[in-house]
Amino acid sequence: MDAVSAIAPEKPPLIARMREKIMALQGWRRALVAIAAGGLSALAFAPMFVTPILFLTLPVFVWLIDGSTNWRRAFTAGWLFGFGYFFCNLFWIGEAFLVEADKFAWLLPFAITLLPAGLAIFWGAGAAAARLFWRGGLSRVFVFAIALSIVEWLRGHILTGFPWDLPGYALTYPLPLMQSAALFGAYGLTAIALFVFPAPLVALGDLRERPELRTISAALLLAVAPIGLLWAFGAWRLQTPQEFVPNVKLRIVQPSVPQREKWMAQYQRRIFDDHVALSLTNPSGKMDSLQGITHVIWPEAAMPFFPLEAPVALDILANILPPGTTLITGALRHDPTLPPGSPITPETRTLNSILVLNEKAQPIATYDKTHLVPFGEYLPYEKTLSSVGIEKLTQGRGSFATGPEPRPLMHIPGLPPVLGLVCYEALFPGNVVQGKEHPGVMINVTNDGWFGETTGPYQHFHQARVRAVEEGAPLVRAANNGISGVVDPFGRVLVSLGLDVRGQIDSTLPKAVSPPLYARIGDWLLAAILAVFAVSAAALGKNGR
Repeated sequence: MDAVSAIAPEKPPLIARMREKIMALQGWRRALVAIAAGGLSALAFAPMFVTPILFLTLPVFVWLIDGSTNWRRAFTAGWLFGFGYFFCNLFWIGEAFLVEADKFAWLLPFAITLLPAGLAIFWGAGAAAARLFWRGGLSRVFVFAIALSIVEWLRGHILTGFPWDLPGYALTYPLPLMQSAALFGAYGLTAIALFVFPAPLVALGDLRERPELRTISAALLLAVAPIGLLWAFGAWRLQTPQEFVPNVKLRIVQPSVPQREKWMAQYQRRIFDDHVALSLTNPSGKMDSLQGITHVIWPEAAMPFFPLEAPVALDILANILPPGTTLITGALRHDPTLPPGSPITPETRTLNSILVLNEKAQPIATYDKTHLVPFGEYLPYEKTLSSVGIEKLTQGRGSFATGPEPRPLMHIPGLPPVLGLVCYEALFPGNVVQGKEHPGVMINVTNDGWFGETTGPYQHFHQARVRAVEEGAPLVRAANNGISGVVDPFGRVLVSLGLDVRGQIDSTLPKAVSPPLYARIGDWLLAAILAVFAVSAAALGKNGR
């Protein structure tokens, strides 16, 4: 027995055996592993932030491509992994179809499967492209990161874009790591994440013999060194003292109106009165009639009617706003270019706006949403889809119109230049500030009541926080039912109201900092990272490493 043991080949290390088994998978087992690995990857994002899971799931993705004999099989592996990833990250979308279940519930199965299936095409394409340049060793991890980074950038831009839960967001928690968004943005962090997370296990999986301690240490260094550098930068940046805009006191109102009631005519007055009552009450529950408050912020489409066409509502607002107090509210409005007294028809343009009213309830500034939600605020191929009974989810006939681009800043008394963002406009890295002037504050009005008590509102809020770091500007967020809050330019949440909490919060306004590197050069640093990866892949590929 001893002689046999002496001449028998030593088993490959455990990780190498795992790699071989995953590479050899066929049929439904291969599909199941790909979908499961993609789905588990969703644990790395808000609100769970189980980031280390990516050290296990992304190597599986690489090994599935290893086991793909051609680009078609690689595409299938990437698509399956992507389907699991997007299904588990976006399942909450189904909640929106239950708000008016009698009209939209039949679409729910299609929404929660077809959207992930469509987005997964990007990952399938990335895996297929990577397979065309696949080499051995760490070279292929660089190729993997390049290909997936490119398709993720495309996902954020093609067909209006939808960059929800980019892999880079896994490197924005906890707070010290989030500071790196000031340098690289979410897309640059995506490139880093797509190398850092798979590299250690892939390197160990390539070893045919039991690795020495120094080999294991070198593999771990592939992850520890980049993440350590990002953390060190973040810790240094967080030492910057935060200053505040003088003579500004904000009150953010969160009415927590059930989405099913939001647009019912019988609730219009009650909803409006709730906003007024919450505005006149401080967070301790005492009525203070807005004494000392300079700016009141209400959420997206706060009033379930067109406020500029509601003189009774405007009169009430004029009576409650003290001298020098401004109301900033999400509001619907009809085409402002229409002559006074023009009839409103189904063809009249409707805008989803931010409306600024002075102490006399007179409009002094507006912002009209430019980036509309497909199927939510407008219906692509509207005539065709309407003919088969498919409608947009939001109330009102026809689609919303878009505001002017580039997105203008608002100039509101007492505040630095204001960038208005409605709902998911805060989702797009490098595209929130579109003009030459940099904002001193970003005001985001939203309504995540569509998505219930799911992961969706937490993910939305976290991604909006990252915009504050990228742009070096504070974020003031008013949501119908959460999460509302004030975030400083370092991503720190100064005050907040959670999901389904009815109330208000008062806050001072943090000052913006000098525009960070990402705010100044955008995704050019992503291009530089990918160029470094390409050179590294070529050099290692020649050496077979």
